[in-house]
Amino acid sequence: MLFPNASTRQLNGTCTSSVDMELFLHYSLIPSLFIILVLSLLQRQEHCRQRDDTSHLLGNHFGMIIPLDFVGTFSNRWSYGVAFGATANKVMFLFSEGYQPLQVPQWAQAFVLLIGGIEVGLSHFPFFACLSSEFRLVSSILGFSYSLTWFAVTVLHITQCPHGQFVGKYETVMFYWPSLLCLAFLLGRFLLMFVKSLRVHLGWELQTEEKPFLEAHQAEHVKQLLRKRPRQERKNSWFQTKIYEWDPCFQFPSRMIGTTVLAFICLYLFIVIEFCIFVCVRDELDVFEGELENYVASVNQTGTLTPVLLQVKELISVIKGVWVVTILPASLTCVSYLFHILACYRKHIKRLWAGDKHFLPLKFHNPSSSESVVAIARYSGWQIAYILWGYLIIHVMQSLCGLVIMYSLVLPVIHNQALKMLRGLGIGTLTISIVLGLMILQVWIAAKFFLQPKMGTADKQKPLALNNRRAFHNFNYFLFFYNVLLGLGACLSRLLISCILGTWLIARIDRTILQSGYEGADMGFSAWIGMLYVDHYHTNPVLVSFCHILITGHRERRLQQAIKCWYLNQSAGPCISARSRTRWLLLQTLINNPRLVMLRKSRPDRGSQEFTQILLTSSEI
Repeated sequence: MLFPNASTRQLNGTCTSSVDMELFLHYSLIPSLFIILVLSLLQRQEHCRQRDDTSHLLGNHFGMIIPLDFVGTFSNRWSYGVAFGATANKVMFLFSEGYQPLQVPQWAQAFVLLIGGIEVGLSHFPFFACLSSEFRLVSSILGFSYSLTWFAVTVLHITQCPHGQFVGKYETVMFYWPSLLCLAFLLGRFLLMFVKSLRVHLGWELQTEEKPFLEAHQAEHVKQLLRKRPRQERKNSWFQTKIYEWDPCFQFPSRMIGTTVLAFICLYLFIVIEFCIFVCVRDELDVFEGELENYVASVNQTGTLTPVLLQVKELISVIKGVWVVTILPASLTCVSYLFHILACYRKHIKRLWAGDKHFLPLKFHNPSSSESVVAIARYSGWQIAYILWGYLIIHVMQSLCGLVIMYSLVLPVIHNQALKMLRGLGIGTLTISIVLGLMILQVWIAAKFFLQPKMGTADKQKPLALNNRRAFHNFNYFLFFYNVLLGLGACLSRLLISCILGTWLIARIDRTILQSGYEGADMGFSAWIGMLYVDHYHTNPVLVSFCHILITGHRERRLQQAIKCWYLNQSAGPCISARSRTRWLLLQTLINNPRLVMLRKSRPDRGSQEFTQILLTSSEI
């Protein structure tokens, strides 16, 4: 791996860009608010048009627009994911707490971060609002213009100062190329939207149907459940059997796709930032190593501290090498976690659809509704933070494992101590093997001599019924003292395994690392469960299909009633509404039963009082 020299960094450090990206973020709020107001105005006018309300031009309020349906959006998923990816650089600034628009005391930093998060979200709001807007022609023009502005400013910032002070050449390009790629994709997406909407506006194409209430994959899932004979199972490939099998009756929501895309880009940026920090620390360690070499050379390697200084110098070299080598396995581990979390989401949500909650702890079988609603808002941000911190912790743990391997296997061979290393390794392996052998021997003796025979030939194991009780009590007595010492090693192994598994799975938000009964203290796992329940209640294919049948049936009945009323208007005269017919029947019933008039509920309106008075008068006559 090539590292920049000091002169290159000093040259790059003198570069000053005319574009301040933080200042541009502040100024981008002006066009962002303008786009939001335009789309909100169009949304309000459309609402008033549907209600035939033309009394006010603007209405009383602007319409509310949403950037993204975080629960039930299955269309345009990758466009939303790329829009999330365009925010990656700003998310990393927020994550590092480097973006603070206000200077406040330490105790108010949480409010500053909240304001910064709102500002970043507001500056990137037009990307999502223009993608989800119903007014394709206007939103595509606004979205293309806004994306082009961000793209041009980012390219200008990169071209003026392409190099940096840490990595050296093309450091700025390394930081900003994911956002540039996402912005270029959005430019193409908005351009395609504009062409399609323009063709529809000119009458060259038919208007596409609005978002369906029942998605195609949900309907296929319900059909598969209602099918009497299951389809013939096809032979799956090795990839489908061992890694992932695609399900045509399932789609990930846009929230999961956007979270995964943003997590990938943020993980890449985090690794780049970590490497920049490593370069700075490595330079300081190189200076320190140079001072150690000068000291050792000054005393002609005869000083009392010379062996210690040489070991320190060797330790620094080993740490630098191990840290660089473990970047790749730590990165691959976190990348595999992102894919595995998607697979676990599909597996867990399909179990909930089937009514299976056995994979959840008991306390999560009936979670709080309010906590679940908050959980779906927390999940995406927490998932990204867990991946980033998890990468750092996994990297540190793998580096420690690398140090152990270097000092136990590699360095002894380099220092011509291979035989001593093999002797120690053999003694340690033999000791552990004997301990494990004695533990297995205890189990074998218990199964052979202290359990009664099988009750049937089909039994897999002997029944839990003691045999040879006197020998069993002597067996327990003499092994009691040995098991005290063995328990010490078992306790240490339990601690070691817990630390390894805890640090290895820290990035897995879908799996708790706490013991049974303490899962509620794992806030990340609680957010995962709450998010699953919200998706389960709002996107369950069976429930959505049932609601779709009800809505379709209601629309058909209204259509039939309208057609029948139109036919009566054309043939037999005026149409009698259901309300008039009901009032006429009520009048006839009250005239025939005058005593019911006194039992009716009194209404404050004048017409009802006059109607009741007329009935009372007629009953008296």
